[in-house]
Order: sequence, then structure tokens, then C-alpha cells
Amino acid sequence: MARHIVVLNGPNLNLLGTREPEIYGTATLADVERLCADRGAEHGLEVRCRQSNHEGELVDALQEAGRDPDCVGVVLNAGACTHTSVALHDAIKGTAVRVVEVHVSNPHAREPFRHTSYLSPVAEMVVAGAGVPGYGWAVDHLATAPDPRSSDARGTRA
Repeated sequence: MARHIVVLNGPNLNLLGTREPEIYGTATLADVERLCADRGAEHGLEVRCRQSNHEGELVDALQEAGRDPDCVGVVLNAGACTHTSVALHDAIKGTAVRVVEVHVSNPHAREPFRHTSYLSPVAEMVVAGAGVPGYGWAVDHLATAPDPRSSDARGTRA
């Protein structure tokens, strides 16, 4: 099986390009997926994209990624679930899958309820407010940064 990165998009991200373009821009989810696939290919990695409006499907996808030894990590834009989902937090923590949390807009510049992320405490990195290019940065990070779970990343050997 090929080494790969999973890109997960949560509720309403299928509406990118038409939903509040003044906040999210005009790029579509297909544009995001193309960007991620191209960036992954630059690193010799396959990119597998999935979008769901259902929290449980995102949990399932995180658990699958965590069990897959060929999965380098997950780029996760959980949409509104970012601010509500203990289940996604627990799935990341429970599987120890590497996750980069991504937001097209800057949640801290928006409504107060968007200022809290249940995912940030268990994410390896957060990219927010960079627009669609932030997805590419997340792929780059997972592809090039040492896995913090490995002994080599800590400068020691098992």
C-alpha cells in the first residue's frame, strides 16, 4: 500500500465556493482536493480526500487513519465540529494519529463561539486564516516534519 495523507473535511465544507464567499473565498472543495493531491505528489505521497456532514463518519475516518501504518497523517478541517466535538478530540487522542487542524478563515476573528477548538489541544499543528493555501501548508508539514511520536524526532533511539 502507498504512503498517504488523508484530508478530511467536515460539515458544510462541500459548500466551499458558494457559502459566504466573502469569508471563505470562491475556491471549491474540488479545488482544495486538487491542491492537496498536487502537493502530496510533490512529496511522493498519495492524498485521499473525504468530506462528510456527519460527525460519526469523521470519527470513523480518523480511527481508520490511526490504524493504517501507511498513513502519514490527517489534514482536518472539521468545520463547526471543531467547536463542539469531544468525539473528534477523543478519536485523535485515542489513535495518536498525526493531525493538522485547518481553517480557511480565522476563527478567532469571528463569532465568539468559534474561538474555542476541541481539536487544537490534540492537533500537532493548526493553520488558520490562510485561506485554501493553508491546506497545502498542512500537507507539506505532514510530509516533511519529523513524526513527534517517533524516537528519532526526540533525538533518541529505542
